Amino acid sequence: MMKVYPLICFFLLNVSLASSQSGHLKLWYNQPADALIPDDKNGWKDDPQWLKALPLGNGNIGAMVFGDVNRERIQLNEKTLWSGSNTDNDNPEAPKYLAEIRKLLFEGKFREATELTNRTQVCKGKGSGNGNGGNVPFGCFQTLGDLWIDFGTKKNYTQYYRDLNLNDAISHVNYQQDGVGFKREYFISAPGNAMVVKFTANKRGSISFTAILNRPERFTTTALKGELIMSGALDNGNGGSGMEYMARLKAKLKGGQQSILNNQLVIKNADEVILYLTASTDYLPEYPIYKGRDYKKITRDNLDKAFAKDFSQMKQMHIADYQKYFKRVSLQLADESMEDNLPTDVRLNKIKETKDDHYLSQLYFQYGRYLLISSTRENTMPANLQGIWANEIQTAWNGDYHTDINVQMNYWLAENTNLSELHLSLTKFIQQIEKPATRSASVQFNMKGCCIGPIINVWGYTSPGEHPSWGLISGASGWICQHLWEHYLFTKDKKYLQNVFPTLKNFAKFYLNWLVTDSTTGNLVSGPAASPENAFKAPDGSQGTISMGPSHDQEIFEELFTNVISGSVILNDKDEMINQIKSAKNNLLKVQIGDDGRIMEWAKQYKETEPGHRHLSHLYALYPGSAFNNVQTPAYVVAARKSLEYRLQHGGGHEGWSAAWVTNLYARLKSGDNALDALNDILIKKTADNLFNLNPPFQIDGNFGATAGIAEMLLQSQEGFIELLPALPASWKDGEVKGLCARGGFVVDMKWKGGWLVSSRVFSKVGGNCKIKNRGYNIELKTQPGKWYVLPMN
Repeated sequence: MMKVYPLICFFLLNVSLASSQSGHLKLWYNQPADALIPDDKNGWKDDPQWLKALPLGNGNIGAMVFGDVNRERIQLNEKTLWSGSNTDNDNPEAPKYLAEIRKLLFEGKFREATELTNRTQVCKGKGSGNGNGGNVPFGCFQTLGDLWIDFGTKKNYTQYYRDLNLNDAISHVNYQQDGVGFKREYFISAPGNAMVVKFTANKRGSISFTAILNRPERFTTTALKGELIMSGALDNGNGGSGMEYMARLKAKLKGGQQSILNNQLVIKNADEVILYLTASTDYLPEYPIYKGRDYKKITRDNLDKAFAKDFSQMKQMHIADYQKYFKRVSLQLADESMEDNLPTDVRLNKIKETKDDHYLSQLYFQYGRYLLISSTRENTMPANLQGIWANEIQTAWNGDYHTDINVQMNYWLAENTNLSELHLSLTKFIQQIEKPATRSASVQFNMKGCCIGPIINVWGYTSPGEHPSWGLISGASGWICQHLWEHYLFTKDKKYLQNVFPTLKNFAKFYLNWLVTDSTTGNLVSGPAASPENAFKAPDGSQGTISMGPSHDQEIFEELFTNVISGSVILNDKDEMINQIKSAKNNLLKVQIGDDGRIMEWAKQYKETEPGHRHLSHLYALYPGSAFNNVQTPAYVVAARKSLEYRLQHGGGHEGWSAAWVTNLYARLKSGDNALDALNDILIKKTADNLFNLNPPFQIDGNFGATAGIAEMLLQSQEGFIELLPALPASWKDGEVKGLCARGGFVVDMKWKGGWLVSSRVFSKVGGNCKIKNRGYNIELKTQPGKWYVLPMN
């Protein structure tokens, strides 16, 4: 083993701008999205033209820019805009049946146990409305509405071009019409919390249009002091008015005239027009009311401040804010001759024939990072099922926070792709729901601690769902807690750990109460519980979904207990509960390997009713967990591979988010070619023209999960050391990546040729020991904070 103790080379680093960025990262097209085709009112059906529009966002306000010529549509969102209201869905009758259900399951009476579970272990009230909760108290994430810009012409146009530049988060539209060249720029500023749109032409007096603000329902648009103001209140789910909202629009002109006519903004013969839009709601993330924000003042103040600045100021502020995140990481997989030579929609069609496109892979990677920066910031709500973009009143699955994989997948890329601060939007949200989750533990289960089900909204819903097969997921609590711990592992921020550790302990406390002893094995098992959404053929001939000790739960319980024990050592926490957790962890039923060499999804070797099921929950400990690894548990890694291959052979991984999970699983198996196949499957089958990931319908988790998977192919750190290029596909022969992050507070740059590493360096944020491996060598470094270490190559 090669040991390097002295510094080979070091530099002081501004970590926030760690790497340069290629100038060719953009989505671009030669046609607009058609703004005249109306949306389908069925939110479960994707709207093809909306999936051609380009997304902008600042973590609070989102927009989908159609780029149409004669009538532009900018579909708008405000992330907190939900129907519904806080309501009591915890079922106080549920606890009295738990003991009987467990007894029936241990006796093998699955039919009776399932019937009793289905009848009793559910929420009270209407729950999520079966994923259609727009008009029930659970509520739904909804569109804010649309900004329509009608240019009053139907003339033809030429030389059309539109793009979304990932380097500066600005969208452009250019075209020629009636002998005049027109240009538009669109961006949403985080510092100003405002959307800005600039219209210019190469001939004076050429810009004329009418601007309208509206939405499908529950709105009023008025005019005041030259502004358009759209406002209203959504359905609270109980027959009354709920969340209140407001959007304001104002124009700044050079030349020409503006006026208000019939609550529409009319622009005539201007040389240049800049539109400023602000939006907010009265939502306040404080249990149990969740209302109280002065949204009227917020929108007014933000509009006044934005309007007082000139366009160049707003643009520079926006770019500086965005690039402090985006420019931390660069990825080069494609030869420069391949870059940017085809419109994005054409590239997508072409990959169906070529089956691989290195430039599209690196573009998709950076697009995932762009989407996370645009849909969440440190002090906003987390990115939901659609990030921040939804065009319907009833969004699919309510656009909520699914905790049986989806919201977690949204943040898989946060740490390793150097967007750590954005992870805090999720960790803070977890702490915000701790109070209602404590109530759910007490009322729904008559237990101490706190727990959540598989669905959460902005109103503090933490109860189970309407049906136990998908709604009774006890592992959701521990899975969401993994993110609290992962942020610490990557940052080594002890102050942060002190802040979140009580929450980790509170969730672990529930698990201590929830676990029961299996009289046959003497081990502790979770149950009644489902392996998310999957079913099995029970020994009594029935179809089972509920059992005792499914592997998904056992893996997650062990992980949370392990993390809490580790945290107690770091923080010198002497709480007596830590000893209880140690005892429980040691007595957990271990995940079993079946006779066929696969990981058993349930505690006993039941046969799946759907061998190609979309969920891969029993492989949690491979990814995103790490208990299945080559260093400590190689037999489980082999079994996990067999499990994954079996599921895929039977049609698994067929949904966008599921294929993204497969990408990460194969990366952890160090199978780069298989991981790339899964990624390309997403690009070929599950990607819209604007690169949104399709379940279908659209879910953004697949975008984020695939980006994380690309990072996992290039860098891993879950086994106690940093491994460089652990799952490099054979076709990625030459490449370079800068700015990826590893656990322990390290940042890595590296370059390879012919599949072999030719240069690499590591930056240490906090100091400490650093072990690095790559085929051919192992290195141990004793690092100091704030220094780069150039690694020797063989």
